[in-house]
Amino acid sequence: MASWDEAPAERQEFDRARLLAALDALRELPEIEGLRSGLADLQAALGRGSFLAVAELPSEARVALRPGVLRAELCQVSEAYTLERARHYLRRLRGGIARPHSGAVNDINLARWKEYDQVLTDSLWLIEKRDTSGAHLGHYWGNFVPQIPHQLLLRYTKRGDWVLDAFAGSGTTLIECRRVGRHCLGVELNPAVAAEARTLVESEANPRGVVTDLLVGDSRAADIEVALARHGAEKAQLLLLHPPYYDIIRFSTDERDLSNAASCEDFLRLFGEVVEHVTPFLEAGRYCALVIGDKYGKGEWLPLGFHCMNEVLRRGYTLKSIVVKNFEQTRAKRNQEELWRYRALVGGFYVFKHEYIMIFQKT
Repeated sequence: MASWDEAPAERQEFDRARLLAALDALRELPEIEGLRSGLADLQAALGRGSFLAVAELPSEARVALRPGVLRAELCQVSEAYTLERARHYLRRLRGGIARPHSGAVNDINLARWKEYDQVLTDSLWLIEKRDTSGAHLGHYWGNFVPQIPHQLLLRYTKRGDWVLDAFAGSGTTLIECRRVGRHCLGVELNPAVAAEARTLVESEANPRGVVTDLLVGDSRAADIEVALARHGAEKAQLLLLHPPYYDIIRFSTDERDLSNAASCEDFLRLFGEVVEHVTPFLEAGRYCALVIGDKYGKGEWLPLGFHCMNEVLRRGYTLKSIVVKNFEQTRAKRNQEELWRYRALVGGFYVFKHEYIMIFQKT
């Protein structure tokens, strides 16, 4: 167990009643110096692990807190100039522990929002490198970095919710769902890719016992209703769409594969049919995320992301946000940076370094 001084980023579970009683006792102290002395004793007890929840304690009697944030709050109380201000800070701290206030579509305790600095809220995501821990691998062309579904799961789902991934690929979303306790149904067209994805997903630990099912089929026609019903579900609470970026990468020779579309217009038509088919299985009021990039074609920039955005908007969604994520070169371009820079200078264009994460709400 990490020491109190190390202030680990991970949450630890505390005995809620004991911690609240200690805070109440501090608020009753009549002098600021006595309160500061009591705070020092509380910090020492926390450092010894005296308030950590024991195994026998039921879940409703526990509270998960980040020790570093809790320590900072207690320091703020101790540094208060007046007893009134110190009691105000204690009252605020107590309220966040006693009365969690979760978001409507996530498990974020808004009463303790400072504990969630790992949850991104800006529209520019700079991700240095992909997460390759656990079952995540980076060999499959076209897969997205695991940090993207991870962030979306934290923002737009609660533990035990269902996620529908219409382009499951190598199983990145399903792996992340195992990690954070969400059920997931993925749909993948290529049987060989689906088989490998199943192996990867099953190699990831499943501590919360969630369902991670992968359906082989065309996302324009797959029997999602039956697949969900098999697990006692009717709707998903988050829909993820990470289609091929038209023909940048050819994923198969299957004519149903969107990457084999004869033209951009055909690609958009096929993508729209996917959205049409999967939308009924997303619960009303919940969120859909589209991960997509643009491309060049015949010497001009093709705003594929915005064309796909319009396909979603035509089918009963409102646009909530557009996130721009930095995009490192694909394997085909990784060792050709100088060549691409030369081509950009000659051709009057800029080298792609971004893709979009578009967030929609089903109306």
